[in-house]
Amino acid sequence: MSAHLFPDGSALPSPGLGTWKIPEELTPQIVHQAIETGYRHLDCAADYGNERLVGNGIASALNAGLCAREDLWVTSKLWNTYHEPQHVRAACEKTLSDLGIGQLDLYLIHFPIALEFVPFDKMYPPGWTAGGEAMSPIPVPYSDTWRAMEELVDAGLTKRIGVSNIGTAMLREVLSYARIKPAVLQVEMHPYLCQENLLRFCQEQDVAVTAFSPFGADSYLPLGMAEASERILAHPVLERIAAAHGKSTAQVALRWAMQRGTIPIPKTQSPDHLRENFDIFEFVLTPEELTAISDLDQHKRFNDPAVFGEKAFNTFFPIFD
Repeated sequence: MSAHLFPDGSALPSPGLGTWKIPEELTPQIVHQAIETGYRHLDCAADYGNERLVGNGIASALNAGLCAREDLWVTSKLWNTYHEPQHVRAACEKTLSDLGIGQLDLYLIHFPIALEFVPFDKMYPPGWTAGGEAMSPIPVPYSDTWRAMEELVDAGLTKRIGVSNIGTAMLREVLSYARIKPAVLQVEMHPYLCQENLLRFCQEQDVAVTAFSPFGADSYLPLGMAEASERILAHPVLERIAAAHGKSTAQVALRWAMQRGTIPIPKTQSPDHLRENFDIFEFVLTPEELTAISDLDQHKRFNDPAVFGEKAFNTFFPIFD
């Protein structure tokens, strides 16, 4: 297993398992099987609505002696409805309770969008609409939310904090006022969305980059947010490179992500794909192959609240230029 090393000697294992959209009935066994396969990095979020089930999978793996808790890296995320500082700690504690663990390894601010607070007993997770009309953003300074996140580290609820779905300018601003700097930035990254400048800036600032949706369109086809013609894994360039190495295009996409210094977190609900996505350590892409894949960049973003918010519930949530 590869890993991103932090100055304190800790490591963020790569690749990780993304838990977004794993069917509920499969979640505990997929998490258990992932740990059995060798995964040590689990990417979770309150908004995924399955943290209790992920926790069941973690408990099952630990009880089976597959690893110790300290061997696992568990990430979760603060949802939009809990950005007001007085709600941040309760949101984190709810996640910890659902996951059945005493401390997170990393807690991220999921989106730079603050929505009106929704009590846990009213609806959890509340999503973007809290079961009714779409909610509009409320004015909560990101810096206020960040300071409340820093207090979670002080309290020992999470080892590290980080950010998600922000660009270079906003990350630069967070770094300017952070008492505890972001350890990780999680963003959409794949061969059609390389984000070279953002990646370079993060590497210069020693902020690890987690790449979600490393297969691009495949995560969004079932949601109607991508077309089959946009599938990166069917691109002739990836097919040619995969054939040269005797690997799948998915393995090539993950290897590309890792060799450029990011930590991909592919989601799967198939035990075969779990093993395939982890079997990426015994081959290396050449500099020419890396460049050929990066040259596919279209600046194509599949997960954009400005697009899906307006289409799904007639609310415009622009966060990217």
